[in-house]
Amino acid sequence: MAALTDHRGRPRVVITGMGTVTPCGTGLDKTWSRLIEGQSGISAIECFDASQFPTRFAGEVKDFDPERWLDPKEVRRSDRFIHFALACADMAMEDASWKIDPAHAHRVGVIVGAGLGGLAVIERDFKKLLEGGPRKISPFFIPALIVNLAPGHISIRHGAKGPNWSPVSACATSAHAIGEAAETIRRGTCDAVICGGAESTITPLGIGGFNAMKALSTRNEAPEKASRPWDKDRDGFVMGEGAGILILETLEHAQKRGARIHAEVTGYGATADAFHITAPDGDGAARCMRAALEDAGIAREDVGYVNAHGTSTPVGDEKEIEALKEVFGPHAAKLLVSSTKSMHGHLLGAAGAVEAIVTVKALETGTIPPTINLDSPSEGCDLDLVPHRARAAQVEMALSNSFGFGGTNCSLILRRWS
Repeated sequence: MAALTDHRGRPRVVITGMGTVTPCGTGLDKTWSRLIEGQSGISAIECFDASQFPTRFAGEVKDFDPERWLDPKEVRRSDRFIHFALACADMAMEDASWKIDPAHAHRVGVIVGAGLGGLAVIERDFKKLLEGGPRKISPFFIPALIVNLAPGHISIRHGAKGPNWSPVSACATSAHAIGEAAETIRRGTCDAVICGGAESTITPLGIGGFNAMKALSTRNEAPEKASRPWDKDRDGFVMGEGAGILILETLEHAQKRGARIHAEVTGYGATADAFHITAPDGDGAARCMRAALEDAGIAREDVGYVNAHGTSTPVGDEKEIEALKEVFGPHAAKLLVSSTKSMHGHLLGAAGAVEAIVTVKALETGTIPPTINLDSPSEGCDLDLVPHRARAAQVEMALSNSFGFGGTNCSLILRRWS
């Protein structure tokens, strides 16, 4: 029987359920299949007329029908990011083969975040205000858009009565949600937490705002080749949308109910750059990875794979490589490192959770997803970045990085379950 506590005497935290909605497909099987085949989910924007925008493509989820999970009235009364969150929570609960026992519902929490929340709802109702005055604003306007209504709806649907809240830390949001869910379990507050993130901001304001910052790629002639982490010809990130939800439990709770275990969450690091709101300095990322390694109680040589933040931005990609080299030293040359954002784009507040789930699949299957579009690595980006094609490799420990505007950083260490 496996020990129920970790090296610090805390309850061990395992992952028993996962659900995703991404530009590569609705459902984890679709997403994983396309990722290991190196297929891009990036294409021309269809949800609004983007013809006047510098960027006219994104990672839209084009096979998602919200009425599979919500009735039509609920669909109208909430933003798309909430639809994604509810769908993924249902998928994750089904994957975990679990239904919350009302007698123990107070021991189950929900921690699910978003980076921006209901941007489409804000745009829609602001237009109503301008055209028809305040009486035209929907009474569901506020609950349709606020971030914490994602975990709120999940808790109501599944009967989780423990802590219920939303982290908001830009592109590190859902990674922080996983880390804080693990901490909630470790300190004995909960036996299980439904956690992750959702995002849907492919809107005129979303695309226009990032265009104004000159943060997005403008490779309109070849959208599927636009997200190219570490490539010398990269010109910005590609916005995506979607969600990732995980079920975390104590090992004891999972074993008592005979759950299938996907992986273990062993390390969590969170730091700030305290440097610049959009430009990383690398030091914060390095300290974050070290904190995760220390929390996991492992040596840097124990890590075999890194799912990098790797956004395809000119500055950020190289800083992450510098940080990896600083943290892992000579072992960095032996790491397998890839960015699946090259295929699904940057899911902003949902990115960390989706990428953590992808990392779990890499551990489970012994297959490392590739970094596509990496034709000519830029100077200094000389690690094994798994270009173009997936790689067979059995890895025991993996690191998933997520960094966000404001200089916020999150690193998760995940262990293969055997």
